[in-house]
Amino acid sequence: MVRPPKPQPGLPSRQQVLDFIASSDEPAGKRELARAFGLKGQEKIALKALLKDMADEGLIDGNRSAFHRMGGVPKVTVLRVVDTDEGEAVAVPDNWSPDDATPPPRLRVREKGRSALRKGDRVLARTEETGSGWIAHPMKKLPAMADQVMGVVEIDKSGKGWLAPVDKRERNASPIADLGGAEAGQLVLAEPAGKSPRSGVKVTEVLGDPLAPKAFSLIAIHKHGIPFAFHPETLAEGELAAKLPVSADTREDLRHLPIVAIDPSDARDHDDAIWAEPDGEGGFRAVVAIADVSYYVRPGGALDREARKRGNSVYFPDRVVPMLPEVLSADVCSLRAGEPRAAMACHMDIAASGKVTGWRFSRAIVQIGEVIAYEEAQRRIDAGEASSHLTNLWDAWRALEKARTDRDPLNLELPERRVVLNEAGKIEQIALRERLDAHRVVEDFMIAANVAAAKALESKVAPVVYRIHEPPSREKLVALKDYLSTFERKLALGQVITPSLFNRLLKDVSDESEKALIMEAVLRSQTQAYYGPRNAGHFGLSLASYAHFTSPIRRYADLLVHRALVDSFGLEQPRPKADLPPASGLSERDRGDLTRVSEAISVAERRAMEAERETIDRYVAAWLASRVGEVFETRITGVQRFGLFATIVGLGGDGLVPVSVLGDERYFHDEKAQVLEGERSGTRYAMGQRLRLKLAEANPLTGALKFEPEHGAGSRVEPRGRPLPLKKKGGHLAGKRGRPGNIRHQGKRR
Repeated sequence: MVRPPKPQPGLPSRQQVLDFIASSDEPAGKRELARAFGLKGQEKIALKALLKDMADEGLIDGNRSAFHRMGGVPKVTVLRVVDTDEGEAVAVPDNWSPDDATPPPRLRVREKGRSALRKGDRVLARTEETGSGWIAHPMKKLPAMADQVMGVVEIDKSGKGWLAPVDKRERNASPIADLGGAEAGQLVLAEPAGKSPRSGVKVTEVLGDPLAPKAFSLIAIHKHGIPFAFHPETLAEGELAAKLPVSADTREDLRHLPIVAIDPSDARDHDDAIWAEPDGEGGFRAVVAIADVSYYVRPGGALDREARKRGNSVYFPDRVVPMLPEVLSADVCSLRAGEPRAAMACHMDIAASGKVTGWRFSRAIVQIGEVIAYEEAQRRIDAGEASSHLTNLWDAWRALEKARTDRDPLNLELPERRVVLNEAGKIEQIALRERLDAHRVVEDFMIAANVAAAKALESKVAPVVYRIHEPPSREKLVALKDYLSTFERKLALGQVITPSLFNRLLKDVSDESEKALIMEAVLRSQTQAYYGPRNAGHFGLSLASYAHFTSPIRRYADLLVHRALVDSFGLEQPRPKADLPPASGLSERDRGDLTRVSEAISVAERRAMEAERETIDRYVAAWLASRVGEVFETRITGVQRFGLFATIVGLGGDGLVPVSVLGDERYFHDEKAQVLEGERSGTRYAMGQRLRLKLAEANPLTGALKFEPEHGAGSRVEPRGRPLPLKKKGGHLAGKRGRPGNIRHQGKRR
């Protein structure tokens, strides 16, 4: 082994820092760098400034205890074993983006005390980068998925079967060695027929018509390995738990309060309800009542094990895959109107300023006065037909809204698509969901209760599963700064980055096309929220402490928060039947360390989000399949060297516009400005611009759409929107230039 040369004393150069990080056998932080280069006193201060500059320049990432080169893999992620090297497993990130042109990094898996991993195994692992490359420390082995594939059977003219994939990232069909009774056009599950890819696949299960009602969600369930069938033991325990008594003798009796649940008109469960009234001093008393799921689902039982594995419910247009059996999720734990229910109640005092000045938690018995759809609640308020109970809620919300305005949380306009199905499961309508004050009322009450739960547990120095949304990373901010500079707008990285900064940035933009561009860029700069036991605040909501308390029917994180409240405030109920676990607080394992379960439910949440989004894409493609050839108003949402991604305005269907259909000329890709520019015509395509495009293809099985210019492939399509003020140098776009985008260089979506 050739060792790197020993660093020379003195403040290192940028290259020396990068060389040291690359050659170090352990994570290299500020302390290790200072020791290696013999730095003391003022030299350490200079080193700190140097490292900050390198982070701003996009050369390194990390923190003062462990830096690494920019890019790489998340600290906790799902890996797939692809090889073994001298008995050591080698893995790659399971969800490495196909749009990324770089190959996935290979990580050596350190398996201390675990059974040997084999090719195809999936693990949840912590990762780190050392001088010898990336290594992974497995935390949990995950169910196998890599060997099973879903597709549609196709039979060619010679009678040979082929499996067409339902994943739009997969472009090639696989030969079928064994049809297993499947017929052409059927949706099937298959597995490799042999060790070699040439062996093809064999059908293991026939799922039926791929375009039948509920098929699109079924595709997502199988593709992402979402558990959807409950074990008999879990169902039996659910039936037993549902019979637990709910008595006012051991609970605070709130049945006299006219509490209401305001939910979507098609809600499958009701786990929250709210009440408020004036306190006579300009403020309000309020109660947020949440289904007391922890009373029924106790640590160590079959129900708990299954809920922990699922992490959350998954919602599709045609079905819900619940975290809990329906006897609990849709019945006993659901806050139905006119029926007594067990609840965890958050009592709050709200000042006229909207500040929550006091709170307490109790286990209560409630009886919901009415379940109202958002639209109906809004109609009553607008028409002046609301009861005093509903009017009180709106008045209390206006106070909470003042506090929200003072916090100035991140305000991005993010339209949500809604799929409406008829009784036969066929698509009736796809539209963007209207945003009403009624939604904001419920949202702000829920946020207030979530904050109260986090602060209540902190006051007892109790374990908390926080909902964490960290500020944007330096890498994302540097990219955003570079992008904004193409609009001649500045983002100073030396200032404290707050949601208010982004809000002001968007408020100052009057041109709607430019505003759409910048909003997309701000959205891409944000980090993904996750669960964890160490508080890092919620950047987007501009809150120092935040936990999820309000949806324990569908989120395991909320159930953990309820259990922690039970422990901290002495809310345990009398011992239930002997054949159910006795305690409803945290288990000893979770009380000692919430890290592992927080990481697991964060992964489960991302899995659910991907499955839900892909299913909506399939429904949109099915809705549009009969409209191929029609021209739509679209907006550019992505720019790559191989083409554009555009979404239909008012519908949200995303599709590819290959560069080969944009005309017979070479296109240059400016990665920094996210622009394609024609070499001869000078036509420029940029994020946010509007185009009239013809729908060329719509594939319901994959959810993929394909567009071409209004007057056919090869014709000119004129973008509408403010031209970007990017300057040119030497006849070409400033910044990094991609390969020419003519048909010879047309790329696949990666």
